[in-house]
Amino acid sequence: MKYIKITSWFLAISMFLFGVLKFVNPFKYWYTVQVTNSELGQLSYSIGIIGEIAVGITLLVCLVYEQRISTKLYILLTNISFFTISIMMLTAVYVHLHSNVPANVLPLKIKSPYIPLFFLLITLSNIILTTKNVLKVKRV
Repeated sequence: MKYIKITSWFLAISMFLFGVLKFVNPFKYWYTVQVTNSELGQLSYSIGIIGEIAVGITLLVCLVYEQRISTKLYILLTNISFFTISIMMLTAVYVHLHSNVPANVLPLKIKSPYIPLFFLLITLSNIILTTKNVLKVKRV
């Protein structure tokens, strides 16, 4: 399905870049303030960066080598990636809504969690559509 391909590429590139940007200021500073002020704990700092980069790379590998890997493995890896992004975006919504996190350290300086909710919506739609396609193929 073309929608899933386009949104998967979007998520892959976005997540990878967001993870890498957290090594460069001012993004590194903003991310540090977000984690510290939201009281998520120091471990979540590293997990967030590693998770974004890992999910981005996983999706990129799946998309580039789709023809070389089995359909089952492709669906498994992409759905695990989508589920992981969902968890990250729910965490991002929490951070946006946390009263100790100022808007000036959030993406586009917007306190409302529009960006994480947008990513969450895309991710959940991919999970639903992938699952529907798998069930449809199994019935045939």
